[in-house]
Amino acid sequence: MSKTIDSEDLSLAKVFQSFYRVPDYQREYVWGEKGPNGEGGEQVDQFLQDIYSEFEAATSEHAEEYFIGTIVVWEPKDGYFDLIDGQQRTTTSFLTLCALRDAFVTAGAAVPPTLKDQISSSSMDWRGEIKHMMRLDLQYEDACDALSDYGEARQPSSMIATRSTRNLANAYDTIRDFLRNRFGSDVALLQRFYGYFATKVKLIRIQTPSVSRALKIFETINDRGSGLDGMDLLKNLLFMKAQPGDFAKLKTDWKDLTQELFDASEKPLRFLRYFILANYEVKDAKLREEDIYDWLTKSAAQTNHSADPLGFVATLKAGAQAYARFSKGESPRGTNEHGLLNTRALGGSAIKQHYVLLLAGRHLSAPLFTRLCDGIEQVMCVWLFAGVPAKDYERSVTAAARVLRSVRTEADFSAFEQAFVVAEKRAHGDDFVEALQELTTSDVRQFRMKYLLAKIVQYVDIQAYGRAAHEALSTYLLSSNEVEHILAQGSTPAAAAEFGKNARDQNYIQCLGNLMLLEKSVNVVASNAPYSQKCGVYPSSKFLLSRCQATRLKVGANDRITRAMKRLDPAPVWNSEAIDRRQLWFADIALDVWDVRSSLAASQPDDKSISP
Repeated sequence: MSKTIDSEDLSLAKVFQSFYRVPDYQREYVWGEKGPNGEGGEQVDQFLQDIYSEFEAATSEHAEEYFIGTIVVWEPKDGYFDLIDGQQRTTTSFLTLCALRDAFVTAGAAVPPTLKDQISSSSMDWRGEIKHMMRLDLQYEDACDALSDYGEARQPSSMIATRSTRNLANAYDTIRDFLRNRFGSDVALLQRFYGYFATKVKLIRIQTPSVSRALKIFETINDRGSGLDGMDLLKNLLFMKAQPGDFAKLKTDWKDLTQELFDASEKPLRFLRYFILANYEVKDAKLREEDIYDWLTKSAAQTNHSADPLGFVATLKAGAQAYARFSKGESPRGTNEHGLLNTRALGGSAIKQHYVLLLAGRHLSAPLFTRLCDGIEQVMCVWLFAGVPAKDYERSVTAAARVLRSVRTEADFSAFEQAFVVAEKRAHGDDFVEALQELTTSDVRQFRMKYLLAKIVQYVDIQAYGRAAHEALSTYLLSSNEVEHILAQGSTPAAAAEFGKNARDQNYIQCLGNLMLLEKSVNVVASNAPYSQKCGVYPSSKFLLSRCQATRLKVGANDRITRAMKRLDPAPVWNSEAIDRRQLWFADIALDVWDVRSSLAASQPDDKSISP
């Protein structure tokens, strides 16, 4: 084995004269990966399209070479190259050779002997025993020998549907579809493409004397994310720092970490960014995804990943487990958190900046973590309806996380609440109220308008009946509950005449004051009828606010329900004045629903707040 670093410019035909394996600690095959809606896997298709474009440009006299990149290997004394970098393109190239062989068979043509030899080779030892070897072997457990099945022209025998086996299958199917669509049963054209693929598609193979040197070159080639993202580069960095004897443990913990995120459909790189912002000091509280690896290489004193890579991965794994639970609306302990579930209903699937705070506070006791989740919901609601830009509230979240990660006692947490939750609601409370006073359906997405109405309806029910039976907002957000326009968009002539002026004015029809949350069954009966007729239907709703739309119920003298109804503002008639009044009423009660009124009242000249 050479003690120097050697590099060779090789065609794929020469590349696959050697044997390769992807060590079990390496990244799995991901080029064929598809998302939940079938999107993804574009790398395989692009790989083929780019090669085909060069193939098409070839003439009978000349063909340009096509360079697909670099691979980094080292050679133990067993006849294999360990593939440290370049697994994605090497595996895709190998699958393409398998698919080409199968395309020849399907077309009823002989498979070129050179193609067979580029996929596998046989040798005989001194005992006369035949040893059959694939040119590429994936040693990580997730592969389940699926690549060998493709190499042997068999359907994958594994019944285990792992991430890697799915990706390999998706990639192989993509390649077969490509060959079928481009060449059909034209054997001559297929033969020409195979010839171009094997002899004109080239890569540079860098061979190093040791695995540590190979890992270092991998880091250099992929510096600043060219080809791989920060998560992949971090994995490589940890293997560089670990002792070879720790590779198995490191591989297992890393796989567990990434599987947690994959199962939760969470993006690993976003998790890594939020984890860093939650747990470490970042200059100016800024960290772009493309800068993560550079930050890690300069911050070993904080993370201790160089001195204790196993310990760092264990911490990262615990963070990933908590993060996956947050995505399901659960605490780090796995219990439902209404504040988290509600924040997801408010923000949708895209808004997750508050996960930085959740990661910073995952060490809190159960009661304090619940208070954190409730506070986050309140602040996020104020921010989103007040129109605070995402870049601004992310800075606020990161600054708050810096304080929260040091909180240990209930007194500490109460001080944090005042400095962040109360202070943010106070800072943006006036804008929040003003926004609600002018809010229309065109200002926010439908799911957010439903969240707003559901929270207010829930608040009234809790005041009247208690929290125990009404704590879950999800019961109000059911698809069987609808956002109803009291003055309907397609109101009947009789309904428009009863409403009077502005009956066709969209500014009134679409504003918050003209909306209510109503069960679908009740809404169907109410339909587009005049308000005077709808008033006879609304009392059949199970929501107290909807039941009291036109008049308060008579249930007692001073019982809890009666006291709750005193806060309501029924409208015996429905016209533009009633809508204006209801809009202001919504804006006012929102101050109590999200506990903003007390925050505005708490303003003191010497108040301290967390500032970015």
